[in-house]
Amino acid sequence: MKKVQILGTGCVKCKKLSEQAELAIAELGEGYELEKISDIEEIVDFGVMITPALAIDGEVKAVGKVLSKNEIVILLRAEQE
Repeated sequence: MKKVQILGTGCVKCKKLSEQAELAIAELGEGYELEKISDIEEIVDFGVMITPALAIDGEVKAVGKVLSKNEIVILLRAEQE
């Protein structure tokens, strides 16, 4: 199961990224787990200094922007290959 991680403290952009990730996961079906990480120390451990950020299985894929559902779907499909 792939883990999609949203790194953010709960700001508006963080919530929007989380919503888009949920939509992407719903479109792709089973096999994905969404994890929201809001602890600053844990976020910094990822090497992220600007939120929101999106990681897949611990690897940061996007920082400082809200990806669309389609952009997230593309990232997740690329991880399947």
